[in-house]
Amino acid sequence: MKTALTIAGSDSSGGAGIQADIKTMMAHRVYAMSAVTALTAQNTMGVTQILNVSAEFLKEQIDAIFTDICPDAVKIGMVSKKELIEVIAERLIFYQAKNVVVDPVMVSTSGARLISEDAVITLRKKLLPEADLITPNIPEAEALTGNKIKTTKDMEQAAKELYEEFQCGILIKGGHQIHDANDLLCQNGNMRWFEGKKIDNSNTHGTGCTLSSAIASNLAKGKDMEQAVFEAKNYISLALEDMLNLGKGNGPMNHAFAVEGEYMSNKIKYKADMKLK
Repeated sequence: MKTALTIAGSDSSGGAGIQADIKTMMAHRVYAMSAVTALTAQNTMGVTQILNVSAEFLKEQIDAIFTDICPDAVKIGMVSKKELIEVIAERLIFYQAKNVVVDPVMVSTSGARLISEDAVITLRKKLLPEADLITPNIPEAEALTGNKIKTTKDMEQAAKELYEEFQCGILIKGGHQIHDANDLLCQNGNMRWFEGKKIDNSNTHGTGCTLSSAIASNLAKGKDMEQAVFEAKNYISLALEDMLNLGKGNGPMNHAFAVEGEYMSNKIKYKADMKLK
């Protein structure tokens, strides 16, 4: 069985962060592991508090994983302190991690800032250069390039600049656009557009986490980058189309929309003589 590691923050509401990552990896039939960077108190209406783990403890988590069940892919999400980013980058280099997907989480869907200014600098200098793929949305791409993105040409220019700086695949997500959800992949200097229809669903909590985890899962299974992105984009579209509606705010999607099996059925009948021991 292929394996994947998520290094990210915990979402107490289960829609984003390591919870969304693990659900997504499981849906892709990949064994999921996690190294938690922070605990968050949050729900569909926003983030109220963040409690970061220590750099030493994060290192212990990563070491425990790589020295036992070495992951076939690594997804990195919310990391809000520079010390934590430094540890992740150093450990990735030490273990020669493969198929590294970085979702440069800076602001939550609800608008809460999730990373400090000095952490952004460290992210650029130490972690992003170690990635195989970076998956910024339009606001994050604007923050990384310092330029406004309004058109498809703007997206292409931003992708080109980020590729030249970090020398890895760049996937700029177009979900913040009004009329479409087209994503742009720049890899080895080549541009590839992935078209997507705008789904009329306001419950988009955790879409970035989910997409990057789906891509990492596909890479872990040996798919090439374009195929991994194509299938991940299809997965997230179908998860949104399932129209799960939970919470009072920006709710989560249904990561398990396609999970099947006897334990998903409400028709399970237990033997009459089965008792707890």
